[in-house]
Amino acid sequence: MSELSKAFKALSDENRLAIVKLLLCKDFCVRALSRKIGISEPAISQHLKILREAGMIKGEKKGYFIHYQVNRERLLWVAKSIQELAEPNRQEGK
Repeated sequence: MSELSKAFKALSDENRLAIVKLLLCKDFCVRALSRKIGISEPAISQHLKILREAGMIKGEKKGYFIHYQVNRERLLWVAKSIQELAEPNRQEGK
């Protein structure tokens, strides 16, 4: 699976997209994300794992908790890749 496909898959889930949107505003830990989104902490952890594996988020340990943030460089790369797909002069097979 290509890196772009991994990113698309990670962002295609409604809960993971909600997590990314929240993390774009502020860093959160699993418990805070669970309360904000309204799903269990284990479910949040599974979503975070998929987002981490796709390179969409990063975690930083602060005290006892890991606070997550969006990897903005990766998000911009995905956006640029989508824009390139839509360009009318895009060469076939590239």
